[in-house]
Amino acid sequence: MNLKGKTAYITGGSKGIGLGVAESLLQEGMKVAISGRNHTALEVAGKLLAKGDDVLLIPSDVTKFEDEQNAVAQVIKKWGKLDVVLANAGVGHFAPVDELTVNDWNQMIETNLSGAFFTLKASIEALKKTKGYFMTLASLAGTNFFAGGAGYNASKFGVVGFTQAAMLDLRRYDIKATTIMPGSVATHFNGNEPSMKDSWKIQPEDIGKLVVDLLAMHPRTLPSKVEVRPTRPDLK
Repeated sequence: MNLKGKTAYITGGSKGIGLGVAESLLQEGMKVAISGRNHTALEVAGKLLAKGDDVLLIPSDVTKFEDEQNAVAQVIKKWGKLDVVLANAGVGHFAPVDELTVNDWNQMIETNLSGAFFTLKASIEALKKTKGYFMTLASLAGTNFFAGGAGYNASKFGVVGFTQAAMLDLRRYDIKATTIMPGSVATHFNGNEPSMKDSWKIQPEDIGKLVVDLLAMHPRTLPSKVEVRPTRPDLK
């Protein structure tokens, strides 16, 4: 895929991995729409990206299908097409299963799993037209369970399974689908404040480079599931 002039829509794009991917795609000459629930965070991200008409900021809650339909419609209205979609929005709550609240469970399933489905469902007809690329941001927690992670594991195992099955459905339209499964990333996830203490972790721009590499892959080849982890976690 020649990336210059292509368009992308990234959910949860106001910070962290979503913002890092947006920056990488803009550097390749793409036009990028980012969405999020927090209007202020979106405005801050827009100033950081500073790419004028090549950036579109869209308030959207991925747990609401109508919001995602509206987001995709805005992208099409502005740029006339949609080439790449990254379902990146996610939340995490961690507690033993007997202490995990119903609200926390519902928020993770609705955001991480149903949100990915809503994003794809809203964009699938546009992706058919461009023979585009759909990606989800899962986690190594989508294949490695751990104590205190019942809800998060369930949501991310679901994202991996959903994306892999969707890949089989979509490739008949020449739409690629990949799930990216990072380990520890230096983001604001779960209340973290990124600093030098996170220098051993994967950086958001590393995931951005990975996305660029996936998009540049020859059309005949599809890395459908990509695990990525810090090289030396023992340095923390």
